[in-house]
Amino acid sequence: MLQKYLIKNISVVNEGKILSRDVFIKKGRIEKMAEKIVTREAVIEINGEGKYLLPGVIDDQVHFREPGLTHKATIYTESKAAVAGGVTSFMEMPNTMPPAFTQELLEQKYEIGRHTSLANYSFFMGTSNDNTDEALRTNEKKRNICGIKIFMGSSTGGLLVDSPLALDKLFSESEVLIATHCENEKIIKANYERLKNEKGILTAADHPLIRDEENCFESSFYAIQFAKKHNSRLHILHISTEKELQLFTNLIPLKDKRITAEVCVHHLHFTADDYATKGNLIKCNPAIKAAYNRDALWKALLDDRLDIIATDHAPHTWEEKNEPYEKAHAGLPLVQHSLSLMLHYVKQGKISLEKVVEKMSHAVADCFQVAERGYIREGYYADLVIVHPDRPTRVTKENIFYKCGWSPLEGFVFPSAITHTFINGHLVYGNGMWDESQQGERLTFDRV
Repeated sequence: MLQKYLIKNISVVNEGKILSRDVFIKKGRIEKMAEKIVTREAVIEINGEGKYLLPGVIDDQVHFREPGLTHKATIYTESKAAVAGGVTSFMEMPNTMPPAFTQELLEQKYEIGRHTSLANYSFFMGTSNDNTDEALRTNEKKRNICGIKIFMGSSTGGLLVDSPLALDKLFSESEVLIATHCENEKIIKANYERLKNEKGILTAADHPLIRDEENCFESSFYAIQFAKKHNSRLHILHISTEKELQLFTNLIPLKDKRITAEVCVHHLHFTADDYATKGNLIKCNPAIKAAYNRDALWKALLDDRLDIIATDHAPHTWEEKNEPYEKAHAGLPLVQHSLSLMLHYVKQGKISLEKVVEKMSHAVADCFQVAERGYIREGYYADLVIVHPDRPTRVTKENIFYKCGWSPLEGFVFPSAITHTFINGHLVYGNGMWDESQQGERLTFDRV
C-alpha cells in the first residue's frame, strides 16, 4: 500500500524554473502541484523549506555487472547506490557474462531487475558481428527496451562490431535508438605498440596517449556517417574530446535531433593531470584526457551541443584496479555521486541548477522518449529527489554503497546532500533510512 505524501514549501526545479510549491504524491504519481495544497486525506507531511525538489536523475549508461560478474556488483547493490545518489532510473549495458546477445538473455536481465532493483530500469540489447538479425528483433519491443548498444571500439565478450556489413544492417534497419561506444581499435593498437616499444613499462598516464583524441574522433565520425546515410537515431556515449564536438549541433532543438551526444561526469571533473595521484583508479574507456578537452566539454554542455550528463558507472574490485596498468581493469564507480558532483559545480557557479536538471533528467527522458518520467508534472510518476543545498557531505568508505567499496572521489566534500529519494511515489531513501519493501519498475517508451 503506497503512502501519500505532501511536501510543503519546497523549491521545485523543473523545466527551466525554480518555484516555491507544495507537491502532493498519491498512488505513485504526482497528484497535484500548487502554491498551497490543503487536504483532508491522511498524508505524511515533509517540510521542504530551504530545500530543492528535483525530478529523479535518469542515468542512460551504467554497468551493473549482473549476470556473471557479481563479484564486482549486482543490480541490487548498484541500484541502491543509485537511489542514495538521487538516480531513480537507469539504463544498463549488455557486456555482462554472458552478454545480452539474444532476446531471451536480455529478458533474463529484466527478470533480475524486476525482483531486485530498487530503481526503475531498462537494459540495452547487445550487438556483435554475428547477431544482427537477433538484435534487430528489438524493433518488436520498441516500447519496452531503451535501445541497442554497439561497441565500435574494443570491448569484452565478443561485443566489438567492426564489420561494415553488420554496421550497415544495424543502422539501416533499427527502429530504436542506437547507442555507440566510439573508439577506433586500429588506432588504439598502433598507439599501444609504439608506446610499448618506446617505453617498455606503461603507466596510467599513458592511457590517454593510447586511447587518444584521434581514435575517438575517427570512430564517432564513422558512426555518424552510417547514421546520416540511413537517417538512424544515433546517440554517441561518453564524448571525451574537443575534436569530436565539431560533429554535433546546437542549432536545432533536442526533440528534432537524430544524432545526440552524452558527456560523463568524470570527463567533466578529472583531467590527465590527475593520473599522478589517482593512477589506475581513473583508468576508463574512453580515457580521461588533457585539460583542454575538459574545458571544451563544459562549453559544449552549456551551449547544448552535448545533450545529456551520465556516468558510465563501471565498478571493479579494489584488487582489479590495483593491478599493474596493462592488467588493471578500466572503469569507475560513479552512480551514487553524479548528482552530488554536479551540485558541487552549481555551487562553484559553473552551471545552473536548472541546467543540471535539464541534462540529467529532462533531456534523457526526451532523448529516449521515456514515458511519464523525467519531469515534475501532475500525472507523472513521482520519481523525485529532495536536496539540502547546505549540508556538506564527505565521501567515505562508510557511506559508499557500491559493492566494490571504493570511489575515485573518496575524501571529496560535496556542499549538498541528497536527503530523500522517491521511486514511483515510494520513499525508498529518507534521511539515511531505507524502505526496500518495493522494487522499481521497468521503463516504458513513447515510440510508435
